[in-house]
Amino acid sequence: MQPANPSAVGEAVAQAAERFETFRARFARLTSEIQKVIVGYQEIIEGVLSCLLSDGHVLLEGVPGLGKTILVRTLGEVVQLDFGRIQFTPDLMPADIIGTNLIVQGPDGSRQFQFQRGPLFTHILLADEVNRATPKTQSALLQAMAEGQVTVSTQSYTLCPPYFVIATQNPLEMEGTYPLPEAQLDRFMFKLKVPFPNLEDLNTIMNRTIGGQNPSVSAVTGREELLEMQQVARRIPIAPHIQLYALRLLEKTHPICKQAPGAVKQYVKAGSSPRGGQAILKAARIRALVRGETAVGFEDVQAVALPALRHRILLNFEGEAEGVDTDDIVAQILAETKKA
Repeated sequence: MQPANPSAVGEAVAQAAERFETFRARFARLTSEIQKVIVGYQEIIEGVLSCLLSDGHVLLEGVPGLGKTILVRTLGEVVQLDFGRIQFTPDLMPADIIGTNLIVQGPDGSRQFQFQRGPLFTHILLADEVNRATPKTQSALLQAMAEGQVTVSTQSYTLCPPYFVIATQNPLEMEGTYPLPEAQLDRFMFKLKVPFPNLEDLNTIMNRTIGGQNPSVSAVTGREELLEMQQVARRIPIAPHIQLYALRLLEKTHPICKQAPGAVKQYVKAGSSPRGGQAILKAARIRALVRGETAVGFEDVQAVALPALRHRILLNFEGEAEGVDTDDIVAQILAETKKA
């Protein structure tokens, strides 16, 4: 085998460094533009962008009025992508979001079926209050989120990439909500909890909304640049021992694992699917890249484990009865899992 050409290797390293730096600069600009409208929520903004750049989907949970819808609308503006919104209600039907075949009369008087696309056909889709719709309608998003296409009758329609679903939901204890099924939850790369803002942020929000301030945002990237950023993120290396650490975290979410913490064995019915491991590793790459690293570290895996796993842990009856929070279970798993 011939030795590598040092000049070629050096050129490849320089090109990679340039791509990484361009990625970081664009990510910083995206964050900065969104923060012109959204007050606070640095972690939420970074989490949403991480899912978008990892070709995943995100679920935002919080009470009404915390700015979830505005966040998604602003994101659509700064990335210059088609943006669609669906307000989920109990009477919404699958055809209302996917589309349906309609009889159309041609110029010659003949009639034929023609597919009329629904609002699901876009680049960024806001599924607002997704848990207010019935499970039948919720499941209509499954194929689109998992495969990037939908099937109506015997015909499949491909969704133009990038395709990014941001779903918002109210806490399940509120009236008129339907819990998302496990298969639906597993399609979301992250579940992010939107907290109530602090007093300082509240004051800023009031000044912007009732004080006449109307901040505007500028477009930072387009479709091609966004697809390029997704490709760059996939090139960040993950060392074998780092990947095994992430998989040990995943394994310990299952009560049948011998090394699982006591809380998992007592309160958990089923742990995360392999998609949880994929979510951790994809998001860890984004985090490492944004922070100027050239490889994924332990801290990157630890930082993204909670939003990647919290919605993939299914509590048993005892856990539900005692009001156990899956966030606490993930925290215990992190605390009891050694790096080496």
